Amino acid sequence: MQIDSIPSGADAKTSLGPGCRTPCSVSVPAENFTVTYTLNRFQPLTVPVQVINIPGDFSTPASTSIDPNPVVGELQPAGPPPKAARKPMRPKKPKPKPAAAAPAASPFPTPAAPAPAPTR
Repeated sequence: MQIDSIPSGADAKTSLGPGCRTPCSVSVPAENFTVTYTLNRFQPLTVPVQVINIPGDFSTPASTSIDPNPVVGELQPAGPPPKAARKPMRPKKPKPKPAAAAPAASPFPTPAAPAPAPTR
């Protein structure tokens, strides 16, 4: 059975055991299986493969068909790597409110206190 991938150079492993680096070919028993592709910076991909046994009769011999053949996996680029886990953030402490500022000195003189009333 022929195995290929887009892009080439992926590791392909069948669920029945045999594997290879694409493009390649492997021999597998006549039963259904899957091919799993892996390649750095690409998402893994699994492709199901059906093995169809066609019984023969008096005029034709029995045969086996593999679908799909060749088995081709089109790998999708992996997303960006996950960001490193951040340390949990501590709740922010409220900032202390500034103390009430003393009134600024006035550029005007302080008014004089009223003179005491004359006594009689």
